Amino acid sequence: MKFINRENELKEFYRLRLLSRKKLFAVALYGLRRIGKTRLLLEFLRGKGIYFFVNKNKTSKDLLTEYQHILRRKGVLKELEAVSSWDEFFKVLIVRNSLPVVFDEFQNFGFVEPAVFGVLQKNIDLNENKPGLLVFSGSLIGLMKNLFNDSKEPLYGRIKKGIKLEALSLNSSIGLRKELKLAKEDIIKLYCVFGGYPKYFVAVEDFGLQEKKAEEILDFLLFSKNAPLEDEVNSILSQEFGGRSSIYYSILKAIANGNNTISTIASALSTTPTSITRQIKELKDYFELIELEFPFEGKRGVYKIRHPLIQFWFSEIYKDYSDYVSRKPEFMDKLKKNLNTFYGAAFEGIARDFLIQKLELKEAMRQWGKIQGAEKGKNTYEIDLIAKNSKQFFVFEFKWKKLSEKSALKVLKEVEIKANYLQKKLLNQKFGLVAKKIEGKQKLRNKGFLVFDLNDF
Repeated sequence: MKFINRENELKEFYRLRLLSRKKLFAVALYGLRRIGKTRLLLEFLRGKGIYFFVNKNKTSKDLLTEYQHILRRKGVLKELEAVSSWDEFFKVLIVRNSLPVVFDEFQNFGFVEPAVFGVLQKNIDLNENKPGLLVFSGSLIGLMKNLFNDSKEPLYGRIKKGIKLEALSLNSSIGLRKELKLAKEDIIKLYCVFGGYPKYFVAVEDFGLQEKKAEEILDFLLFSKNAPLEDEVNSILSQEFGGRSSIYYSILKAIANGNNTISTIASALSTTPTSITRQIKELKDYFELIELEFPFEGKRGVYKIRHPLIQFWFSEIYKDYSDYVSRKPEFMDKLKKNLNTFYGAAFEGIARDFLIQKLELKEAMRQWGKIQGAEKGKNTYEIDLIAKNSKQFFVFEFKWKKLSEKSALKVLKEVEIKANYLQKKLLNQKFGLVAKKIEGKQKLRNKGFLVFDLNDF
C-alpha cells in the first residue's frame, strides 16, 4: 500500500535533520503498535540513514554482532574492524557517522542490555556538539515515556524533542478507499472499528479483501476461527501492562460498557474509588489509553477509551471471551447483529472529526445534563455536538441512519429544543444534522439547517 498523508511528520523529521548538521539531536518517537512508526521512519531514511531494530529475543552479544554488520555495510566500520562493547559501538556510531540513525523498539534494550541507557547517556553528553541525528522509536508508550521523562533514568533530559505519532485522520483513511476498492460506507464502518491505524487497512490488502463489504472484512480479520487479528488487543495490552494487566483490563471493560466515572467504574469492579484512582491515572497519563471528556457546560467529565479497536474488543468481545474463542454460534450471531449499534456509537466521533475540518471549528464538545423542572425519569438530555468557529455557534445531532426529509426535520427541531436546556444562551447559533443518508438535503439547507451525510465526507 502506498505511503499516505504523513507530510507534516516527514517535514518535521527533515527539519530536525537540518538542525542536526550543527549539533547532535536526539529525538524520541512513540505511539501504539500498528500506528505506522516504522513505515514513517523508513520513508524518512529512504536508504540515506541507518536503521537498527532492537530485537528483545536476542542476547546482548548477538545484537551487538548484528549491528556491527550493519555498520560495515554502511562504511562506518572497516571490513575487518570490530567493536567489543556497547560503549565502543555508540562512540563509533556518533563520532564517525553523519547519517540519521533510527533505533526501532528502543525500549527493548531494557530486556537485552539495560546498561545501554547509561552508556548512551555518556556518549550523548560527550558528543553534544558533534553533528548527528539519533531517533529512538518505541511502541510501549509508558515505558518510552519513563525512559526519557523520569528524572531517575539515565536518558532524562537528553532528548531534544519528543514526537507522539497519532492515528491517520478521517480524511486520510477515507483516501484509502479507491486503493482498496471499497465503498465509502464500508471504509467508514472499518474506521469505526479500527480508527486511523494504517496496519489494519494494510491487512485488507494483504489478505486480498479489496472490494469486499465491511462485514466480510471484519468476519475474516476478527470473527473467523484463527482470524489474523484474533489476539491483537491482548498482544498490544499485555506488552504495555506486563504482569499487572488484570486490574487495567477490568477498568477498561467497565469504561467500554458505559461506566465512565470513577464512582461507577469502582461500583462495576465492586471496590472503592480510592483503590483504583492510581490505575485510572496511569491508563490516562502513562499509557494514554483513556481520556477524560468534559461537557460544553459543567465540570464533571467522563472517561472514554481512545483506541476504537480496544473499545470494540472490551465492549463486544472481552465480557464473553470464552464464547469468542470457541466461536459459539449464538455469541457470534449476536456479535455481528450488534455491529450496527457499535457503528452508531463510533459514528459520533467520526461526524465530529468531519465537522471540525468542514466548518473549521475551534471548539467541539458534547453536552449532557439535567433538565431543570422536568419530570422524574425524563430529566436528562444529551447534545451530540456544540461547537464554534470564528463566526458562530453550532448545535448538531448525529444519526447512523437513513433519514427521510420529514424524519430529519423532526430531529433538527428536537436539537433546537435541547439547546434551550443550556444555562448559557448561545448567540448566533446554527442547527445541524449529520447522518448516514439524508433525503431532501437541499430543501433542509434552504430552511437554514446544516445537513450532511456520507456523500459529503
